[in-house]
Amino acid sequence: MIDVKKQIVYLKEGASEDFEVARELIFNKRLRHGLFFVHLALEKIIKAHVCKNINDIAPRIHNLIRLSEVASLKLEQNFIDILAELNAFNIEGRYPDSNIIPVSQNEAIDYLKRSEEVYIWLMKQL
Repeated sequence: MIDVKKQIVYLKEGASEDFEVARELIFNKRLRHGLFFVHLALEKIIKAHVCKNINDIAPRIHNLIRLSEVASLKLEQNFIDILAELNAFNIEGRYPDSNIIPVSQNEAIDYLKRSEEVYIWLMKQL
């Protein structure tokens, strides 16, 4: 039997570490990798909410919008928008030939700032 509380702690700690790595990568101009880690951090913290909501492990999916639905999160539209945009960076991080248009460092920093709002809100909700 899975210990759901332990899984939530694991995901929350992983999200924290991944968000910090994302920040470092983006500020060191490793944009594709940095944005992948932004997505990964949000995926983990949303999966922690899924675990809390369903009292089981989260499904092995990566779509942030779908995961937030499974978690029954009540998100503001601007949060939904950034999650939808970040889904592209999960795909690019896994499949670099996916024809995603590269972003500038300023755009990556903007994604990071917008994501941080969502990330902080999600952390506070657990």
